[in-house]
Amino acid sequence: PALRSIVNPDDARFLNPPDMPKAIQAFCRETRQPAPRTEGELVRCAYESLALKYREVLGWLEELTGNCIEVIHIVGGGSQSAILNQFTADACQRPVVAGPVEATAMGNLLVQVRASGELATLAEMREVIRKSSKVAVFKPGPAAAWEDAATRFAGLRRGN
Repeated sequence: PALRSIVNPDDARFLNPPDMPKAIQAFCRETRQPAPRTEGELVRCAYESLALKYREVLGWLEELTGNCIEVIHIVGGGSQSAILNQFTADACQRPVVAGPVEATAMGNLLVQVRASGELATLAEMREVIRKSSKVAVFKPGPAAAWEDAATRFAGLRRGN
């Protein structure tokens, strides 16, 4: 079931546990939540928890900058997980633009091209990226369940 069990990804036990599924299950039991049993339940718990963490960090960024971040860009390898991207859009109630996968290599190459004089501006560099890579857009779905989960997530962070 959706948002049945969530964890705090920043909890120290998740840094490098000998058995991640057991660490997730133990956290859930300790916080009086149903422990995920199947691989699918474990993955769903991890991805939903990450999406809730992204929501929390988005809130901090908006508060610190005084700006509303209207679109979330996810690049690199993480952009390949359609389910995490959709959960992020849902949790944050913002569209997610996923890709390019090879963002680091592209950025490195474009900086070198700019240094050589072939491209003069950041706008030109962005245009090259737009024309040479594929992105996927994920639109947010209903918010109610994520609002409830965000409240539970905040309680986990406070140790409740």
